[in-house]
This record gives sequence, C-alpha cells and structure tokens, in this order.
Amino acid sequence: MNRVHVHSSTITAVGYSPHTRTLEVEFKTGAIYSYSDVPPEEYAGFMAAPSKGNYHAIHIRGIYDYRKL
Repeated sequence: MNRVHVHSSTITAVGYSPHTRTLEVEFKTGAIYSYSDVPPEEYAGFMAAPSKGNYHAIHIRGIYDYRKL
C-alpha cells in the first residue's frame, strides 16, 4: 500500500485502501500498524485533522482491530 507523508510529531506516513477499508499508520518510531474496516469518512477525518497523533489516539487506536506489520 502506498503511504503519504504527513506533518506530525508522532506519525510519519498514512496509507488507505478504500477497497479493503484498510488504514496503515507508520509512526516515527518505525512501527507500522494496519487497521481493519476503517470507513472512508474516518480516513478523511484523520487526514483533515490538525493533529494526526491526537486524532489517532481518540478515533482510531482502540476502536478498530489492528495488527502490527
């Protein structure tokens, strides 16, 4: 999956596949997490958020099933 660089103090890049509804988040630590069944609206909200780290902590982490890549 292609990821795009984002401006964040904790997140390096984000990728999304609308076909599989999979969100990938790459952190500055090098860790990459793949989140399942993320709606396109959630991805859009994430990308529009002024603080990607804060949005991730509130709206994604702990909400969607994930696996570490």
